Amino acid sequence: MRSVRQCSRSACTNAAVATLTYVYADSTAVLGPLAHLAEPHSYDLCAEHAERLTAPRGWEVVRLMPEFEDAGPSPDDLSALADAVREAGRRRRPAEPSTVTETARRGHLRVLRADDDNSA
Repeated sequence: MRSVRQCSRSACTNAAVATLTYVYADSTAVLGPLAHLAEPHSYDLCAEHAERLTAPRGWEVVRLMPEFEDAGPSPDDLSALADAVREAGRRRRPAEPSTVTETARRGHLRVLRADDDNSA
């Protein structure tokens, strides 16, 4: 399940929906859809900050998408959440009694022997 990345602007706790990168050689700021991975030289912005973005004088802003909206959870996110809940709800196998000893193993199969304390 993907984690929700927050807006890079200080004191903003909104979810990021766009990624801002700079092309310094061309004096260009590129604002596009949220990148799959957070990069150290890019900035994630929420919809509000993406819409209000301005560039320094002499720079050009390239917007790859006209509007940025939070897409919400995807079907993959919901499936991952359901799988996590299902796994957490599974019954755990009880620990083997202390009177059982493993004598051999082949792959996932084990041979167990019951220790009999009354065999004296």
